[in-house]
Amino acid sequence: MLKKFVVFALIAVMALAVFPASIHQAAAQSSPTVDCGTDQNVTINVTAGSVGNEHDTVVNLANQFMEACPNVTVNVVAHPQSSTDTLAQYQQFFEAKSADMDVYQIDVIWPSILADHLVDMNEYTDQTFLDQFYPKLLENDTVSGRLVALPWFAGSGMLYYRTDLLDKYKVDVPQTWADLQTAAKTIQDGERADGNADFWGFVWQGDAYEGLTCDALEWQASSGGGTILTSDGTIQVNNQDTIDAFDMAAGWVGTITPDAVLSFQEEDARAVWQAGNAAFMRNWGYAYPLGEASDSPIKGEFDVAPLPGKEAGMSAATLGGWQLAVSKYSNNIPAATAFVKWMTSYDQLVTFHLARGEQPVMPALYKDETLVKALPYLASLGDVLNFATPRPSVVAGAKYNDVSQAYFTAVHAVLAGDKDAATAMSDLELSLADMGFTLPSSGS
Repeated sequence: MLKKFVVFALIAVMALAVFPASIHQAAAQSSPTVDCGTDQNVTINVTAGSVGNEHDTVVNLANQFMEACPNVTVNVVAHPQSSTDTLAQYQQFFEAKSADMDVYQIDVIWPSILADHLVDMNEYTDQTFLDQFYPKLLENDTVSGRLVALPWFAGSGMLYYRTDLLDKYKVDVPQTWADLQTAAKTIQDGERADGNADFWGFVWQGDAYEGLTCDALEWQASSGGGTILTSDGTIQVNNQDTIDAFDMAAGWVGTITPDAVLSFQEEDARAVWQAGNAAFMRNWGYAYPLGEASDSPIKGEFDVAPLPGKEAGMSAATLGGWQLAVSKYSNNIPAATAFVKWMTSYDQLVTFHLARGEQPVMPALYKDETLVKALPYLASLGDVLNFATPRPSVVAGAKYNDVSQAYFTAVHAVLAGDKDAATAMSDLELSLADMGFTLPSSGS
């Protein structure tokens, strides 16, 4: 069964992608001395995301590593776009103690869930190397004293908007959700009147998966409703601010947002946006360089800003990001850990961010002149860790996936019109209590 699953799931791609000269120039500045981990001829299999150009970017970096370490063959394997599906895939490998995969890309919320299956990177790094990263991210990746992953890139939800259309309709960048709804409807009506029947005001991620947890947490937190679970494990969903926020989002579906948003993940939203068929989009940083590509219909006609809030200044952005980890079942741990250290080193992260537009995991990268010039929002939005809202993965620990599934399922039911938000949040509160989390001591 596992072999059949592996054949179906693994897509090894080793073709060198074509990237702008500036990216290759940044990579060329890397140190000529590379730790390959071993002198033996070995092959390692590495997972990489398939959202946007991430897979091709990792293939490009893997080829550069192989040039420096010709004895190490790196196969880059695509995992599903949905992080929920990816976790299920990983768990099948780990349950089988499979050596088929060596390096895993893991979500920032997974260290506690997967820790038992991962190598302690403390044994393969020194303090000078680790001091480059944000301490909070290293803390996030440390479980019971073991550093089970290295930070790779961070992220936060952000509002993409069409600068040309805001100018055309004399609309300001929205500061509140009410402002967004009005602006989206104004531009949508105008563009449809001009002949674009496929135009929508606002696109986002509404499928029942981890991405909806990210979007919904932003609506909840930016409305004063809390963050699912408090740091001491108290449930924080069944309150009027949260209920109002989810009823608000449900009202967008079919009005300023297509009904199909109920199955949208990141790339579905970007497809509508980058085709020029939306005024606003909620997404991550990866969509920025893709929107500015030479063949993009919206090149030079958009910008990004903090997401709105219930009131101006109440913006909330879910903290995202991915780490690189080595399976303890790998037969090639020295080479795998060497590759992870190389991928998370400064120069390689510059290359990665120029291609991907994600937010960095090292403070120094926010001041890198090459990055700030290519990705001006890094300076305008600031350090992601200073403003982003984390999901409750630390307090939930190994139960986080169950918490998130219960949360996004409840929110999806509201968006689909299957439940009103008050009923959905009451039911969700009881479900979280059944998982062992604490009910609020008094009414909300």
